[in-house]
Amino acid sequence: MGGGLPPSAPQSRACTTESPYVRYLLIAVALGFIALVILLPLAAVFVQAFKRGADVYLAALVDPDALAAIRLTFVTASIAVPLNAIFGIAAAWCITKFSFRGKQWLITMMDLPFSISPVIAGFLFILIFGSNGWFGEWLDNQNIRIVFALPGIVLATLFVTFPFVARELIPLMQTQGIQEEEAAATLGASGWRMFWRVTLPNIKWGLLYGIVICNARAMGEFGAVSVVSGHIRGETNTMPLHIEILYNEYQFSAAFAVSSLLVCVALLTIAAKHWLTRKED
Repeated sequence: MGGGLPPSAPQSRACTTESPYVRYLLIAVALGFIALVILLPLAAVFVQAFKRGADVYLAALVDPDALAAIRLTFVTASIAVPLNAIFGIAAAWCITKFSFRGKQWLITMMDLPFSISPVIAGFLFILIFGSNGWFGEWLDNQNIRIVFALPGIVLATLFVTFPFVARELIPLMQTQGIQEEEAAATLGASGWRMFWRVTLPNIKWGLLYGIVICNARAMGEFGAVSVVSGHIRGETNTMPLHIEILYNEYQFSAAFAVSSLLVCVALLTIAAKHWLTRKED
């Protein structure tokens, strides 16, 4: 007080007591592991894709079967991702805004695709919609094709990707609470107006983050789609399935050329995740 000396500022202390050499060693091990397991294989994809020149690379991408696989992959993702976004918003809203019996059961069921092998998921759709499945005879009579066609591919993709958006939104909406929605309801806002003006602006970055992850998973799905597609070349082969066929036929340059597109999608996904994470924070 008065003329006394000002209190000394608190000094920051290191959270660990290891020597700098230990820290440098751990960082070097982490960077070396990332370079060996992630960066080197990614670089190898582009090296192999352009190994025989840009002409061979472009020819592999404009091949009719490759174009059909690329088109089918984007069509599947354009259907599955918006449906998953709608489901994710509805599920997150239901779980975080309401109390009801069976909530924990719903959360557990949402994690089921993480526990079941995608190949098993594909076989389940064969069991239900295949020619000898539960609804196979009725579908044949109605001239409706589910498996070995686009609907089956979309269903399989939906199954393996639907937790991504919901699992991103649920903790975010739980953290935000329901105070703002309650205030809007007190002021007379309708349910839709409350959603568009209050809830959606608060979750938009988390929603976009979930959509980006869901889209990357949908475009790269192999196991479930492989079972329900029938591997019809030029018709039901997505990009991962087309890559497998090219590789099995020893067309390595073409296989790596198409693979490079999926790698580019992965790199764009990482960049989008980084940007959205910063926005969300």
